[in-house]
Amino acid sequence: MLTASHRIIGRTKGGSVRALATLNGRYSPEFSRFAPIRESEVSREMTTRYMKDLYDFADTDVVITGAGSAGLSAAYELSKNPNVKVALIDQGVAPGGGAWLGGQLFSSMVVRKPAHLFLNEVGVEYDDASPNYVVVKHAGLFTSTIMSKVLARPNVKLFNATAVEDLIVKGGRVSGVVTNWTLVSLNHDTQSCMDPNVMESRVVISATGHDGPMGASGVKRLEKLGLVDSLRGMGALDMNSAEDAIVEGTREIAPGMIVAGMEVAELSGAPRMGPTFGAMMISGVKAARVAQQILTDVKNETIQNVHKWSIEGETEYGQKISVAK
Repeated sequence: MLTASHRIIGRTKGGSVRALATLNGRYSPEFSRFAPIRESEVSREMTTRYMKDLYDFADTDVVITGAGSAGLSAAYELSKNPNVKVALIDQGVAPGGGAWLGGQLFSSMVVRKPAHLFLNEVGVEYDDASPNYVVVKHAGLFTSTIMSKVLARPNVKLFNATAVEDLIVKGGRVSGVVTNWTLVSLNHDTQSCMDPNVMESRVVISATGHDGPMGASGVKRLEKLGLVDSLRGMGALDMNSAEDAIVEGTREIAPGMIVAGMEVAELSGAPRMGPTFGAMMISGVKAARVAQQILTDVKNETIQNVHKWSIEGETEYGQKISVAK
């Protein structure tokens, strides 16, 4: 029998009541039976939905490589426009990069003002500890909060445990990324050839962090391709100059590719910032806005080319096109 201390949360298809029983703050075993399911149903739901995502995002507006604090901030900003489709790729099973902890594995996250305004927007509480900075109780509060908001947006898909192995470059313009499962990427030397997959895009935002086994992968590849000058490498730590330099250096560094976050330092030689996170957030937001401008420019160029072709009568046009600069 249900009493006033039981909270009804829904009904099954058969009309029977499914209740979450709380007796003195505890769940009642009497109402903890789960609905039946076949193992194959679970497999099919996961498989069909993931394959649909791969199909839908094989051609997308923006690919963001790296889901650390900069990449997540970029995805958050871009997700505000429901017409912009965003694929967020991270090599880790658990995205977030280094933004789950502060420095030296400590918990708190220090954010220099005025980046606290972004925390306000995202909805992350903090201690207004100083006129110059705020402190989030645990870095994971920022990362989990912004990630939950990003993943809830219908125009964003996170592909975690996925590595970006290379770039698609056409006519000197970055036009997408080459992907593979991270575990496959880490084992190319132990197995026979395992070819990758691809995602085409109008813009790539590279936010893969500073140098490491998979860090700064975007600018490293651009250097090998001759699309950027030699990398200067990240400078020694200087918090006061580092964060401004990171935000200022966030830009389109090659046609179709924007660099954000600590990857900027690997390119420009800017100092490392250590355990302060404001520049990562603002760099991500800036990268998103640069991407939006590029998308607008590409769209305008597409319209101009369609108009030109229709006047000259060179082609019948009844489908969407993608025009690179």
